[in-house]
Amino acid sequence: MSTGEFLLTIAGLTVITVVTRSFFFLADRELALPDWVKRGLRYAPLAALAAVVVPEIAMSQGQLIAEPWHDARVYAAAAATAYFFWRRGILGTIITGMAVLLPLRLVLGW
Repeated sequence: MSTGEFLLTIAGLTVITVVTRSFFFLADRELALPDWVKRGLRYAPLAALAAVVVPEIAMSQGQLIAEPWHDARVYAAAAATAYFFWRRGILGTIITGMAVLLPLRLVLGW
């Protein structure tokens, strides 16, 4: 890619970003969202988190784990999830997951 093409690409991406993000500022009044959209947007953070975490737990090197009971990540995720539903604390959830993951990885070599 030449320098001119590179600069044109950066300029194009900049214009697209500015235009798509400025639609909210160009409107004369507040845009009302339908109730079904508002209900759906409540689940967007959870869906994004699941899209990041689940492949990390269920896959290894681009392939589904063949024997999930031999992977420490599955047990760590299960323990962390159980702790979260029990206590509802983020820090405790992270500590619980790591407390299960590290011994399984270090001692058992999973």
